Amino acid sequence: MNQAAQRLTVENERGSGGQGRTSEPCYLVVGQIAGPHGVHGELKVKLVTQDPDRFRRLEQVLIGPEGAEPIPWALEGYRLHKGQALLRLAGCHDRDTAGTLRGMLVQIPLEEAIPLEEGEYYEHQILNLDVYTVSGELLGQIVDIIYTGANEVYVVQGAAFEGGELLLPAIEDVVLQVDLEAGRLTVELPDGLI
Repeated sequence: MNQAAQRLTVENERGSGGQGRTSEPCYLVVGQIAGPHGVHGELKVKLVTQDPDRFRRLEQVLIGPEGAEPIPWALEGYRLHKGQALLRLAGCHDRDTAGTLRGMLVQIPLEEAIPLEEGEYYEHQILNLDVYTVSGELLGQIVDIIYTGANEVYVVQGAAFEGGELLLPAIEDVVLQVDLEAGRLTVELPDGLI
């Protein structure tokens, strides 16, 4: 599960995938525009993908605010600079135009996502899963994922916590099974976690 938890940072989109949950997203977020870079319309993009070279393979990206239908922009070029991507888009050739895109999400169609290894999952697949103990007790539902330096932490909310939440480390010793079809995650709780 460690690799799976690490892979969750590859695409930071929200969505679902299992029984009783909302439909799978159409797009995956790979970055967010931090602002213009220079005066020629280049865009600084904070990356949320572990494969920044993906831009080399793309002819276009989709740009838009969260929750809105993104607009396709032809990708003229990219380069990496200080941990960020610098993108050149067709039709964005000055600082003013680039400034209007600040804060927008850089997305790709779901079908262009990096193929995952067995046992790896995207964030939208993990969110909203029901969490059960190995003995069958329903703990609640995953409502958020916290990204730490060591491993991800699943935020579980449910009646078992009387309005509170359980912070569940996404490690192999704790997360025993992910069943996307059933919309279920099975865990072995470490002593003292609840």
